[in-house]
Amino acid sequence: MIYDVAIIGAGASGLMCAARLERTQHVLVLEGNEKVGAKIAVSGGGKCNITNKYVDKRNYVGNLKYVHETLARFDNKALLAYLQNRGLEPVLKKGRFYFCPKSAQQLIDLLKRETKEKEFLLKTKVHAVTKDANKLFCIETSRGVFHAKKVVIASGGKSFPSLGATDVALEIAKSFQMAYSDFKPALVGLTLQREQFWFKTLTGVSLDVAISVNGKKIAGSLLFAHRGISGPVVLNTSLYWKKGEITVDFFPGGDVETLVRKGKKRHISSVIPLPKRFVKAFLEHIGLEDKACNRLQDLEFKQLKRLHAYTFAPAGNFGFSKAEVSLGGIDPEELYSTFESKTIEGLYVLGEALDVTGELGGYNFQWAFSSAVVCAEDINSKSKNK
Repeated sequence: MIYDVAIIGAGASGLMCAARLERTQHVLVLEGNEKVGAKIAVSGGGKCNITNKYVDKRNYVGNLKYVHETLARFDNKALLAYLQNRGLEPVLKKGRFYFCPKSAQQLIDLLKRETKEKEFLLKTKVHAVTKDANKLFCIETSRGVFHAKKVVIASGGKSFPSLGATDVALEIAKSFQMAYSDFKPALVGLTLQREQFWFKTLTGVSLDVAISVNGKKIAGSLLFAHRGISGPVVLNTSLYWKKGEITVDFFPGGDVETLVRKGKKRHISSVIPLPKRFVKAFLEHIGLEDKACNRLQDLEFKQLKRLHAYTFAPAGNFGFSKAEVSLGGIDPEELYSTFESKTIEGLYVLGEALDVTGELGGYNFQWAFSSAVVCAEDINSKSKNK
């Protein structure tokens, strides 16, 4: 049997692509897990942060021109309309994050309904993809070889290895001599050098900070964890940090010197409006006694200003097992704006398999869905024009 389209991966991009392909297309979806949408199910605390109220190319790392063109063709408003028209009304939280109202299963069920006429083969690992003399793709899997006129790589990155994540997308790219970057953990916590081990005494403490990394400033909540630092602001920082130093403002929007000078006889830890555990640990780390504010000398005020600019170099990150997504992937320059390869006719690459990564907050699901819709439209168009 020869399929019109074979989709590798039944995650967000693979399912949306299958959903948007015309019924006339004979479609096979290959998935390594025993269920579709495994990563959707666990994302966003089980409620899936589908998209964001504010989506822009600046929320991404990678080929931003390519991102801009894709979002212009299917943006967050189009995604929300698509879901609402099919009975799923995402709820807005904190003024910008769209989640499933009850659970991520609602989104999975919607996509399953939209793809019920497509053929799925679960618990099937893809090993390799080649193209034969008849210009047909040969997909070697754990359950035999399948043939298709077109192949869509929607296999994601290497984050969540417990859910069967692999770098099969890169193996396929390599076999077709397509340019790519190795996957690296992203949206992930950062580990510490010995000098910052005092952070570990603060496990469970969180506070709002601003982090400067490689010319970018990111604000949000930081969580001190046993392995290092985490929380939304750190996860976003991990997108932009490669090696070297980052600078943390633990009291953004405030002025610690002015505040403490007004503190008079009160102790420093009682004046600074941050968790007392943190303030005491910080003072101990910089070698400053927690004493009455009016006893501070000018040099000690200078030390205290490190609260606004605490600079250090993380040791690394928590790894793929804790990463939300992957950096790296197949270079978008290898593709037309339709997500089809410029050199391998009929080969498409979507979502996280591409070297485009979004910040925390629904941006990666938006990218997965947007890329899938643009790809499906191209396949449908080419099929009609034959």
